[in-house]
Amino acid sequence: MTKTKSRILTALALTTALTAPVLIAPMFTAPAAVAAAPTAVSGVQDFSDLAAKVTPAVVNVAVTMKAGAADDDEMRMADKDRGSDQQKQMEEFMQRFAERFGMPMQPGQPGQPGMKPQRPAQKGQAVGTGFIIDEKGWIVTNYHVAGKADEITVTLADGRKLPAKLMGGDEKTDLALLKVESDKPLPYVTFGDATKVRVGQPVMAVGNPFGLGGTVTTGIVSARGRDIHSGPFDDYIQTDAAINRGNSGGPLFDMEGRVIGINTAIFSPSGGSVGLGFAIPSSLAQPVVDQLKANGKVERGLLGVQIQPVSEELAKSMSLDSEKGALVAQVTPDSAAMAAGIQSGDLIKSVDGKSVESVKDLTRMISGMKPGTSAKIGLWRDGKDMTVTAKIGGDQVEAKAIKASADKTDGKQADAKAQPMSYGVSLAPISKEARQGLKLDDSVKGALIAAVEPGSPADDIGLKQGDVLQQVGRDQIDSPQAAVEKLKEAKKTGKPVLMKVYREGMTRFVAISPRAA
Repeated sequence: MTKTKSRILTALALTTALTAPVLIAPMFTAPAAVAAAPTAVSGVQDFSDLAAKVTPAVVNVAVTMKAGAADDDEMRMADKDRGSDQQKQMEEFMQRFAERFGMPMQPGQPGQPGMKPQRPAQKGQAVGTGFIIDEKGWIVTNYHVAGKADEITVTLADGRKLPAKLMGGDEKTDLALLKVESDKPLPYVTFGDATKVRVGQPVMAVGNPFGLGGTVTTGIVSARGRDIHSGPFDDYIQTDAAINRGNSGGPLFDMEGRVIGINTAIFSPSGGSVGLGFAIPSSLAQPVVDQLKANGKVERGLLGVQIQPVSEELAKSMSLDSEKGALVAQVTPDSAAMAAGIQSGDLIKSVDGKSVESVKDLTRMISGMKPGTSAKIGLWRDGKDMTVTAKIGGDQVEAKAIKASADKTDGKQADAKAQPMSYGVSLAPISKEARQGLKLDDSVKGALIAAVEPGSPADDIGLKQGDVLQQVGRDQIDSPQAAVEKLKEAKKTGKPVLMKVYREGMTRFVAISPRAA
């Protein structure tokens, strides 16, 4: 496998490469006896007592699954956030990963770079890590390790092999909960408080790298709150403790023997550890584990909005003092947000009095609420603060599509000429031909972007031919002429102007500055 990139997101999970990578969650900590604090030996941290206490609760998870299950995961990962450089690197790695490890192999068997091996006809095998969270045999691991398994076998530290049953899984947090039956109580570990984790503190990872069996590695917490663009709940602990494939689902311990994270992903040019490992903090994982244990599934609250972060230019165009909050780009029909009166262009600043600093803050706050509960949503609209009450929906409810009446102005505008603009775009009406070619629903109104000048302000912010300009400032746009007038007015102020743009079923806000004279 050629090394064409230096930072690639890869799954830590498998020896035989059947599962796709990235995030996870576990949640229970220290066992019957809490490990004594490690001692210093000749100036070197001694982890031997800690390892002896916690490793009995860490298990090998071996799975078999239907052919193609791993491919589905690989496609799921490859389809996410194609705009990010890291994601593109990951996509390239996943392609090479599939080519090299597309068929089951024995641990240590070399791959065949540049060749696509024959895929298994029926079953595939994979190996990961898990850890026991109580004496009755509940085990936490990654969803990408066991979430799609047909058969699961757990190997305990004492060598016993036990069949395991998948009790529940949550793909969004890459978490799975297993259960084994044992004739005697099992050793277990418990969760610690990841919110108290400090950068620089020593940690120990335990796992099953490359199918070798229980392996201990040590390091420090390198950073907190890392977002590696793997999903909406990214809040990783970064560590330099060595983590490799097969470690997925394994615990990251603090010096008291408590699980503060679940090792899940790495950045690497080759798939091996280079000191950039990522673990889901226990504070994020534990509520998920609790729901899986109680119900076998996770139910999340849903507000029903498409949101985006506030950039510096957007903040200026909206006369905001800061870039905090979550900007509502689109409201889902028949959703909690629509019922509460939330509108596209609103800035969500708080939920039940708690400040929303970013898009991820809002996602976590709402998803953590029980469907059916009421929440007070603090908004900023047209320069004023306001509060609305929303009855939170559930993420299992499908919103009904609402179609507006056909655009009656299409015929009148069909012969209109494109309107050149100093922002670097030419605008045209949405003709029937354009609507058909771009597959635009009749409810989509605005001015069609007919061309974008290379190097212009419009090009700089990513506008493309075929986008639909729907709003300038707070004013809705129904024709190129209307857009021209509003943009001319905005240009006189010399400030960035807020625009709402529709593309491929999604809307977003951008801020654009006029070309310098």
